[in-house]
Amino acid sequence: MSFQPVLLWSDALLFVLIAAIVALALWARHEDNLRAAWGRVLRDRVAMAAATVLAMFVVIGLLDSLHYREKLESLPGEPVRYAVEVNSVLDALLSGLRQRGEKTYSAPLATHLFAKESVGDASQRDFPRLKHGGAHLGGQLDAHGADIARRALLGAAGGLALWFLCALGLRRLKAVPGGIDADGADAAAPPLATAAIAWTLLPILVAGGAIVALAGGYHVLGTDKVGQDVLYLSLKSIRTGLLIGTLTTLVMLPLAVLLGILAGYVGGWVDDLIQYLYTTLSSIPGVLLIAAAVLMMQVIIDTHPQWFATSAERADARLLALCLILGMTSWTGVARLLRGETLKLRELEYVQAAQAFGVGRFAIMGRHILPNLMHIVLIALVMDFSGLVLAEAVLSYVGVGVDPTTISFGTMINTARMELAREPMVWWSLLAAFGFMFALVLAANLFADAVRDAFDPRLAK
Repeated sequence: MSFQPVLLWSDALLFVLIAAIVALALWARHEDNLRAAWGRVLRDRVAMAAATVLAMFVVIGLLDSLHYREKLESLPGEPVRYAVEVNSVLDALLSGLRQRGEKTYSAPLATHLFAKESVGDASQRDFPRLKHGGAHLGGQLDAHGADIARRALLGAAGGLALWFLCALGLRRLKAVPGGIDADGADAAAPPLATAAIAWTLLPILVAGGAIVALAGGYHVLGTDKVGQDVLYLSLKSIRTGLLIGTLTTLVMLPLAVLLGILAGYVGGWVDDLIQYLYTTLSSIPGVLLIAAAVLMMQVIIDTHPQWFATSAERADARLLALCLILGMTSWTGVARLLRGETLKLRELEYVQAAQAFGVGRFAIMGRHILPNLMHIVLIALVMDFSGLVLAEAVLSYVGVGVDPTTISFGTMINTARMELAREPMVWWSLLAAFGFMFALVLAANLFADAVRDAFDPRLAK
C-alpha cells in the first residue's frame, strides 16, 4: 500500500458515536412516539435548514478524521517505511492550500504581501509579489480584478449546476411512493422539508463553487503570520470544534442524567449527597479547575513520550484529556435542571399510580421520568455543544486548551489577537474563525430549538 491507515483515539470515538446515532435512528423508526416527534422535526423548515448546514460541517469533520501516513521511497530490499507526519483525507483534498504557503501575511485575494519589505537596493521598500497568490497572472496585474470576477462566476455557475442536480434528486425522492414524503399511513418515513434543504443548499453550493474556483489561484481568506492559508486553517478547525462539542457531551450527559434523576426521585440522603457534590464542584472557579487539570495532564504526557509514536497521537491525547476534563466539570448545571424537573414529575398522577401498583424505582425512572425529560436532555445536549465549542476557543486563547500543534478556532483567535494591534490591522484571520464558529453554533442552536419543541410533551399536538 502507498499509505498506512492511522486510527487515533478521537477518530475511533467519533466513528462509534456515528454508529450509535445510526443505531438509535433505526430503533426510533419502530417506536411510535419517537417517530412522531422526529417527524415534527423533519417537517420543520428551520430545523432542516439548520441540519443541512450542520451536515456540511460533519462531512468536513469526518473527512478530517480519516488519517493515514504516506509511504516513503526506499531502495529495493529495504524495509517499508512511512512518513512520521499524519495526514487526513481532507489534507489530501486541500493539498493545494496546504502546500502553497507564503512568507507572511497577505490579504484575501491579494497578489502582494501585506507589509513592505526591502527590495533590490536596501533603501527601496515595496510590497513583494506572492509566490502563489496570483502567480498565474505574471506581470499582467491589470487583469487582477477581471480574473477574480471570471473565476468567481465560473465557480458559482458550477455550484449552481450542482445545486440543480441536488434539487432534482430531492424532488424525485419526495415523489417516491411510500418514500420519505409519500402521503398515507404506510409511508416508510415522516415527510421531509425538502424545499428548505434545497434552498439552504443553494447559497452553500454557489458560494462553495466560487471559493473552489478562486482557491485555485488565490488565497481566498488570505494568509497568517507564517504564510499558511487561512481558509485551510478554518476548515481544519471544524473537526476540533466538533470533537470538543460531541465527545465532551458524551462524558457529561450520562452522569448528569443519572445523578439528576436520582436526586429528584429518590430524595433523602441520596439527594443531599448529590447536591453537596455538584454544589462543591460548582463553587470552584471553572477556568482554574480546568487549567490545573490540563496542566497536570500535560506533565504526564511530557514525562511519557514513549507512549506516542507521532506528534499527532500526542496532540490527540491532549485533546481527549481536555474533553474528559470539560465533561467532568460541566455536568452540574444539567443535573440541577433535571433534579428540579424530576421533583415535579414524581408528584404527577401516573407516577403515583405506578408506585401504588408496586413498580420498582428504576423502572419508574426509566419508563415514566426519563421519557418526559428527553426534551430537556436534547436541548441541553445541543446547547452544551454550542457552549463547549466556544469554551475551547476561550481556553485555547488563554493557553490551556488544545495542543499548540492542533489547528482549532481557539488557536486561530489566539494567533490573531496580536495581529489586531498592527497598523494597518490584520483582520481576516479573526473574521474567518468568527464566521465559521458563528455558522456552526447558530445552526446547532436553531436545530436544538426545533428538537425541544418536537419532544416537549406539553407542546405536542
